[in-house]
Amino acid sequence: MANFPETEVTDGVSKTAYIKMVDTSIQQTLTLDDVKKAFDHYLHMTQLTGEQLNWSYANNAFPYTVEEHIHEGSPYLLLKGKDTRLYKYLLIGVGKKPSSTEDCIQIVVPRGATHGDTAKANEFSRFLARRFQAELQMLNGRVMYFNPRKL
Repeated sequence: MANFPETEVTDGVSKTAYIKMVDTSIQQTLTLDDVKKAFDHYLHMTQLTGEQLNWSYANNAFPYTVEEHIHEGSPYLLLKGKDTRLYKYLLIGVGKKPSSTEDCIQIVVPRGATHGDTAKANEFSRFLARRFQAELQMLNGRVMYFNPRKL
């Protein structure tokens, strides 16, 4: 799985969501570019919604700047909040969980993040799981299925 650097902030506990690709997912393997393309699609959708509403909805729906970093050979995305009072940061990586063979996206809400970061992490994880038709293990440990399942 992605190897993220420790944050300097020591209050709170980090939380992680996993979006796991399964047999019925749209694709079985993922790259960080796939995640960036999904976020580009998200931004495009929110811009179109904002045009209909005559409001800059995209700035509020995605209140982060995206930076790509590498830590110990593992690339990841750092989403830094534009307004640090409301949003600080999220970390997103792609890889395999130690106990699994399927590719997955890992979204981490680091220590010191705000409640807004946690809410956006939940929103983004549901969006990505729906986009890739994957299985989502949310921040609270519950599982949601966005993949077609056999009855």
